[in-house]
Amino acid sequence: MFKFITSKPLWVNILAALGIVLIVLFLFFFSLSWITSHGKNEKVPNIIGQNIDAATKLLKEKGFSVEVQDSVFVDSAARLSVIKQSPEADANVKAGRTVYLTVNRAFAPEVEMPSLLGFSIKSAQLMLATLNLKMGDTTYRPDIARNAVLEQLYNGAIIKPGTKIPMGSSISFVLGSGLGSTDLMVPDMYGLTVEEALGRLTTMNVNRGSIISKGGAISDTLKAYVIDQEPKAFAEPTPGQKIPNKIRPGALMDLFISSTPPAPRTVDTTKQNTTQTP
Repeated sequence: MFKFITSKPLWVNILAALGIVLIVLFLFFFSLSWITSHGKNEKVPNIIGQNIDAATKLLKEKGFSVEVQDSVFVDSAARLSVIKQSPEADANVKAGRTVYLTVNRAFAPEVEMPSLLGFSIKSAQLMLATLNLKMGDTTYRPDIARNAVLEQLYNGAIIKPGTKIPMGSSISFVLGSGLGSTDLMVPDMYGLTVEEALGRLTTMNVNRGSIISKGGAISDTLKAYVIDQEPKAFAEPTPGQKIPNKIRPGALMDLFISSTPPAPRTVDTTKQNTTQTP
């Protein structure tokens, strides 16, 4: 073979080489349009909102390749539906191009519930939005902290901070409505257990203030006894003259407690006078 080439004049070999190069270039450019699908465009269909399986099947039927590029969570969209596509719908692109998809997750990721107690309703709502949680129902009860969060609820029960719940969950709030407009008689808690006193405050929509021990260490606060309170049940403008104090729903009452019951009292209801007997 080499003898055949070397036996020819140099100019013949040069012409032959040029001819081969021209043939290769012609074949390359002739097939380039087929390789690159030149002139063959397809309109990208709109697959937003479709299930990923149905969307993939449709795109492949039209000659596109499909690649899931990312997954996100959108509570308002169907699970495993297409959230975003690139190229966008109705774009004219070359046949065989890859269409990149962003898909909604099958399961909602979980987030930790923060403590929103004491937050204003607007601040609590903004915090929920940053965690992709929704605002549920709001109810009110008398409390001096008007429009502040008193309780946070999930599925009707109090939810503790740090509890993990799915994104998109609804959180309901109990808010303070301010002090009530009705004046109530301050209840006399003397001698009651803390548990009994708190129950009475709850029925009156009066809030618990501080609980202060005045009798040494207490192992069970709820079983301890009330020995004093603030505000007191009666005012005494002059010795022996006792006038019932008033309190409004939403106000606070402090309780002073002891592990042992206080000495019994006798009450003269006709004079609103209270004396302590040894």
